[in-house]
Amino acid sequence: MIVLGMGGMVGHDPAAALVVDGRVVAAAEEERFLREKHAKGKQAERAAAFCLRFAGLKASDVQVVAIPFAPVSLMSPARWHYAVRHWYAPDRAFTALFNGNRRFRRNARQVFAALERMGIDRRRVRFVPVEHHLAHASSAYHVSGYADAAIMSVDGVGEYCTTWFGHGSGGEIACLKEFYAPDSLGGCYGAVTEYLGFEMLDGEFKVMGMAPYGDPDRADVSGLIEWSERGFRVNTRLVNCIGLRRYKRAAPVEAQGIGTYFSPKLVKLWGPPRVGDEIDHPYVHIAAAVQRQLEQILLALTRHYLGGHIARTRRLCYAGGVALNVKANQRLIQAFAPDCEVFVQPAASDAGTALGAATYAAHRLGDTIQPMTHAYLGPEYSAAEIEEALCKRGCRYERCASITDRASDLLAKGQVVAWCQGRMEWGPRALGNRSILGNPAVPGVADTINAQIKYRERWRPFCPSLLDSVAPEILQSSHPSPYMTFTFDVAPAWRTRIPEVVHEDGTARPQIVTAESNPRYHELLRKFEVKTGIGVLLNTSLNRRGEPMVCSPDDALNMFFGSDLRNLAIGDFLVVK
Repeated sequence: MIVLGMGGMVGHDPAAALVVDGRVVAAAEEERFLREKHAKGKQAERAAAFCLRFAGLKASDVQVVAIPFAPVSLMSPARWHYAVRHWYAPDRAFTALFNGNRRFRRNARQVFAALERMGIDRRRVRFVPVEHHLAHASSAYHVSGYADAAIMSVDGVGEYCTTWFGHGSGGEIACLKEFYAPDSLGGCYGAVTEYLGFEMLDGEFKVMGMAPYGDPDRADVSGLIEWSERGFRVNTRLVNCIGLRRYKRAAPVEAQGIGTYFSPKLVKLWGPPRVGDEIDHPYVHIAAAVQRQLEQILLALTRHYLGGHIARTRRLCYAGGVALNVKANQRLIQAFAPDCEVFVQPAASDAGTALGAATYAAHRLGDTIQPMTHAYLGPEYSAAEIEEALCKRGCRYERCASITDRASDLLAKGQVVAWCQGRMEWGPRALGNRSILGNPAVPGVADTINAQIKYRERWRPFCPSLLDSVAPEILQSSHPSPYMTFTFDVAPAWRTRIPEVVHEDGTARPQIVTAESNPRYHELLRKFEVKTGIGVLLNTSLNRRGEPMVCSPDDALNMFFGSDLRNLAIGDFLVVK
C-alpha cells in the first residue's frame, strides 16, 4: 500500500510523509523547501513531491491520502464542552454547535486543491481523515517498535481535543481519556509564551530554556489552571481567551490591534508583557513557575490515567507539541524509572501528524508498520550536485579524502564547523546532518556561535551529540536518546569538561549517536574523541535565527556566506573562508 500523509492541517507546520508497504520511506516539513519558518497557511506540496521523487514514484502511484483532521459528531462531548466554556462569546459557542466541522471542510478543500496541483486525482485515491490526536498517537506508537505501550498526546488543540491518553496493543490504539478546548495545557503554556515576549507555536522552547534562570517560588501562576490528578480547567479570564477578553498588543507598530491569548487581567496581575531579548525579573520567575506547573500537571495526569498501563507494559509513547518540552520529558522518565522506556516522536509537533495519519491509515488498511530506526528521512544530495552548487558560486573548495579527518582537526583546534551531510533530519532537531558543530570543552564557543552565526538570544543553551560508548557515564542513565527529546542531569565530573553544552541547571539535551544510526557522524565523533579525549560535540541546527534548518547545498551556502561561519563541510567537500 502506498500511503501519502499530508500533515500540519491547522494552518502551520505543513509536512508530508510517505509510507510504502508499512515502511516509512520519506518525510519532510514544507518550511525547508519554501525557506519560510513554519510555512503558515501553506500546503505540503513540495514536501510531498520530494517524498514521491525519493521513492521513485509518480503521482498516479499514490493509493491513499491521509490527513490528521477529521469531522467531529454533534453528539460528541467535545463540541458541547467548547460551546459551554465559550458561552461568554456566543458567536464561537454557536459556531461550535452548528458549524463545528468548518475547519475540517476547509482543510479538506485545501488538500484536494493541493493534490490537483500535484497531479493526484482525488477521485482515484482513497481519502482517509484521521482525528488529530489519533494521528499524534500513531506517530509515536506505530513507529516505536513497541507491541504494547501506554500512549499520550498533548498539544494546543486539534479538532477540539487538547490532551489525549490511551494505549496500544497489537497495533490497535484505544482512547482512555480526552480533554477539550479551551482547557489546554499547550494552549496555556503558549499564552504565557506570548506574555513573555515570544511567538506562540515557536517560542515555547525559549520559555523552557529561560526557566532554569528563575525561581518558581517567586511567581504565583496558580490562577492559570485549576487541576487535580483527574483533570484540569484553564482560567479563560486570564489565558486561552478569545474575543473581547484578549489583550491587544500596543507594540510593535506592525502588531497593533492583534489580539493575544492572554487577557488584560493577566497584565494587571503580573505587570506589562516582556519585550526584548534579555532575561530579567520577574519574567524568569514566571517562566520557571509555569514550567514547574506544566510538569506537575502532566505527571499527575499520566500517573492517574496511564500508571497501570505503564506498570504493565513498561513503555510510554508520546507526541504532540508539548512532547517537545524536554524538561517535562525528563520528569516522566524519572517518575517511571528505572523500568519504563519512553519514546517521543522526533517530529512531535503538528508536522509529525503527517506521519501519524499515514501510519494509522496504512495500519487500518492491513499493513504492518515497521519501526523508525532513525530520523534521516529528508532529501540528500550527490557529490555531483554539491560540486555543481559550489562551482556556480565560484567557491574555492577542497575535495577531501576523509572529511571526518579534516573536520575533527578543525574542531579539536576550537574552530566551528558547519556540517551538511546525507539526508536531512525529520523534526526540529539537528541530528548531525544539518548541524553547526563546536568543541564543547573550549570556553566561549557557545557565545561565539550565538553572537556571530545563530544571531539568537545569548542565554539559550546548546546541546551535545555523544558517542554511545560515553553517554551512560556522562548522562548517568542508560535510557535511549537518539533524537534530543529529553534532558538528563550531567554527571558532576563532566560539567566542567564540557561546559558549553551544560545548561544553567546542570542538564543537557543530548543526541546519542551510534554507528548504525549515523555512520559518518559517529566516525567524526570517534576521531574527535581520539584527538581530544572527549566523545562529545556541541551540536546546533544549521540555520540563522528566524529561518528553517537548511535543506539543499544552496541553502547551506546561503547560510555560510550570510554569517560569520568559517568552515563548511558539505559532503566530501570543505569550504574555508
